[in-house]
Amino acid sequence: MTDLWVSLGVLGAAVLLSEAIRRTAARLFPGAAWIYLLEAASTFQLCACTHELKLLGETARLEPAASLLLTYTMTVVHLSTFREATVNPIGAAERVFRGSGARRAAAGVVACQFAAAVAAQLFAAAAWSLALSDVHQRHQRFGFRCFDPLGGTVLEAAAAELACAFAFQAAVLHIRKVDPKLRVHCVAALITALVYAGGRVSGAVFNPVLAFSIQFPCSGHTYMEYAFIYWLGPLLGVVSCIVLFEKIIPFLSGKSTIGLDVQKQKTQ
Repeated sequence: MTDLWVSLGVLGAAVLLSEAIRRTAARLFPGAAWIYLLEAASTFQLCACTHELKLLGETARLEPAASLLLTYTMTVVHLSTFREATVNPIGAAERVFRGSGARRAAAGVVACQFAAAVAAQLFAAAAWSLALSDVHQRHQRFGFRCFDPLGGTVLEAAAAELACAFAFQAAVLHIRKVDPKLRVHCVAALITALVYAGGRVSGAVFNPVLAFSIQFPCSGHTYMEYAFIYWLGPLLGVVSCIVLFEKIIPFLSGKSTIGLDVQKQKTQ
C-alpha cells in the first residue's frame, strides 16, 4: 500500500508542477509563446505520469481493476488540465493539414513536445532516485532500465497502435455530438478501454512523443522497430480514419464536394 501512496504522490507532484508552469506562462507570456509553453508543460505531465503508472503497473502487481481505475482517473485529470494542447505531434500536423496552423508553429510545438518528453524522463529518474518505495528501490537497482514492452510481434504491435489511433481519432471526430459535461469522461473511458485491449500487445500508447519517452529507452528492439510501431502505426491510424470519415463515407453518401460538383454540372 505504501508503494501506491508514493506513486500517487509522484503523480500529484507532476500534475501540480505542470499546472504551475501553465498558469505562470499564461500570466507572463500571453502571446504566441503561450502555446509552446502550454504544449511543453502538458506533454511533460502526460509523459511523467505515464512513466510512474507504467512502473507501478509492471512491478507493483496491482489488480487489473485498480490499474484501469488509475488510468481512467489520470486521463480525466489530463483532459481537464491540458486546455487546448495537443500533446501529440500528429495532432499538430493535423492542424497544419486542415489549415488551422502554420508549419513553422507546428514544428516549434513538436520540438517542445519532444523536449518535454526528455524532461519527463529526467523527472521520473530523479523521483525514483529518492527510493521512497520498494518499487522505486527495485527499479533503481536495475539502473532504471525497462525491458521489451511488446507482447507480440512487431507487426502485431504496429497493428495494435494503428487500431488504437484509429479508434481514438474516430472518437475525436464525433465527440461534438456528446454532451459537453460528458465528453471528458467518454474520452477517458475510451482511452482506458484501448489501454486494456491493446496494452498487452504494444502498451497501447498511440502517441509518438509519449512512446519516445516511455518505450524507446527499453531494450528488446531496435530504434527503427520502435519507430515503425509507435510512429508509423499511429500516423496511419489517424490518416486512415480521416480519409474514411471525411472522404470515403461522404463520397458514398453523396455529400462530398466531388458529388456536389457533378450534380451542379448536370443541372446546368
